[in-house]
Amino acid sequence: MSQSAASTSHNNELVNRFINIRSESLNIIASLSAEDCQLQAMADASPIKWHLAHTTWFFETFLLSVYDEQYGVFNPHFKMLFNSYYNGIGEQFKRANRASLSRPTLEEVIAYRAYVDKHVTELLNTSFDDHIKNIIELGLNHEQQHQELMLMDIKYNFSVNPLYPKYLSESQHQTDIQDNVKAIEFIEFDQAIINIGTNAEAEFAYDNEQPKHQVLIHPFSFANRLVTNGEYLEFINAGGYNTADYWLSDGWANIQANQLTQPLYWQCINEQWYEFTHYGLQPLNLDAPICHVNYFEASAYAHFAKARLPTEFEWEYAAQNSEVYKKVDVYLMPAQAKGEANIEQLNDACWQWTNSAYLPYPGFKPIEGVAGEYNGKFMNNQMVLRGGCVLTPKNHLRQTYRNFYYPHQAWMCSGIRLAKDIQ
Repeated sequence: MSQSAASTSHNNELVNRFINIRSESLNIIASLSAEDCQLQAMADASPIKWHLAHTTWFFETFLLSVYDEQYGVFNPHFKMLFNSYYNGIGEQFKRANRASLSRPTLEEVIAYRAYVDKHVTELLNTSFDDHIKNIIELGLNHEQQHQELMLMDIKYNFSVNPLYPKYLSESQHQTDIQDNVKAIEFIEFDQAIINIGTNAEAEFAYDNEQPKHQVLIHPFSFANRLVTNGEYLEFINAGGYNTADYWLSDGWANIQANQLTQPLYWQCINEQWYEFTHYGLQPLNLDAPICHVNYFEASAYAHFAKARLPTEFEWEYAAQNSEVYKKVDVYLMPAQAKGEANIEQLNDACWQWTNSAYLPYPGFKPIEGVAGEYNGKFMNNQMVLRGGCVLTPKNHLRQTYRNFYYPHQAWMCSGIRLAKDIQ
């Protein structure tokens, strides 16, 4: 194949990926009404309509407005309305008030997406270089992140409704209950100096995953699966939310201030436990992994279990020695461990809290330009989660991925992996 033919083939592949990933965002809203897409039940969540517009704003702002001299913006007001946090771009509409944006309508936002998509594909068919390719790759991964966020926000926005609305029908609820889950086993890892992170030479990676560097890992053991709902219920029944000794100081203050007595989405009705899901209110599956716990809850449970949370470096070391599962379906509830692998549920069930603060790697350099605000500016007061979850789009998983949230947050699909020191 000639260099020109290879370039055309690669360009066509990128165009197809762009179309497919952008289409998936619209697939997510297929069962939603315009009213559903307007909901914002808390400041951390966003209306689904806003997600659809913001991911489009990203391509318009960082790609078309820079590399297409003939491009005319769809609506100049969108520059401010759908800017998330990029101070280098300009003013942003207040996040907590996004639900007040009844205009533009959902119909206009979808028209905005079609307009930008048309111009992006035209640009890719006429002009293509490494700068454009890099922005496209970043934009597509950004879109996939927002697809996960959309599913998170839909669930939270629906959860506050006493009608317990269903995002998906029960016919799409694939029950996957096996025999009772076996007790957790701890896999031992020897002391080693290992490579952590990536230089992003073979596949896309965010700047916060770079550069590759060496870390000394002391001997430790790593749980072969995630903590289950049943195991976490034992913590609750043992008075876990009433025993200060299990909790970090900030965690104890948090559960006291918010009167927390159970995980987000759990409800006890007539002495039976239920969990709110994308399929409505469901009986709690005791063998499925506990999901939607915050860092403080994860840490408290680890203390209760006479263990600890792994560091993000221990997690990556364990993952390097295990098969990474690639999500291939649309099932939106984490399934129980099947006992088919040495270490399970690394990235197909729940993100896993680590005991590592979200900080830059040695030699970290943000992306050049305004897009450098993407990750680096948030390296403060947040904790790292590793792996992936049932809400993460396929082809958006890798061993070096660093997710990050504040310790009190739980609306993301976050679970618990235990670790222990080896003396």
